[in-house]
Amino acid sequence: MRGLAPQLRWPFAARLVAGCASCRAPVAPLRAFCAACNSTVQRIRRKDPRRTVACVYGGAVARAIGRLKAERRAEIARPLGDLLWQALALGEPEVASVVAVPVPLHPARLAERGFNQSALLAGRVARRFGIPLWPSALARTRDTAPQATLLREARMANVLDAFVAREPEHVFGRRVLLVDDVWTTGATLEACENALVAAGATHVAWGVVARAGY
Repeated sequence: MRGLAPQLRWPFAARLVAGCASCRAPVAPLRAFCAACNSTVQRIRRKDPRRTVACVYGGAVARAIGRLKAERRAEIARPLGDLLWQALALGEPEVASVVAVPVPLHPARLAERGFNQSALLAGRVARRFGIPLWPSALARTRDTAPQATLLREARMANVLDAFVAREPEHVFGRRVLLVDDVWTTGATLEACENALVAAGATHVAWGVVARAGY
């Protein structure tokens, strides 16, 4: 796929998820969670075609996202990405002119973690739909404080003008699917959307694995 950076290939090629993405228990092939963990997954029915969220942030989904980032288990992005793909597919989106763009990490945090979880999720969704992925279309201009540590007003200020379109030619005149792992207040996603629109994107839709406080 054009636009797929080399660092987005190795986590999926290296190994599949060994067991449940949440608790590591044995699971059937292509299953994200064991039966017990799957019972805690609360899927969200899409209400706004521009704002798709797969699940409520909690239970097995929250534990899997935590393992993905804190334990640096990049392979967990595969089943989580499939959850998002399934939620997007329910809306039968028109993907012919869509390009997938992940919410970027600051280079310092990317170097610390070794991968951008949003880019891995976007890569999985792009593969499923057969659409282009441009992981470097957006750049984070400063290393912002983690949003989860801030109140709503502070979150808005924290990400104000923190993103810029680094490769505007890849989004100009295109419809963009903006991908992230967790939606809290939406401040980060809104800031990214503003940068994409400023670069000439004609339409920006959000695709998020889980929403906190839903």
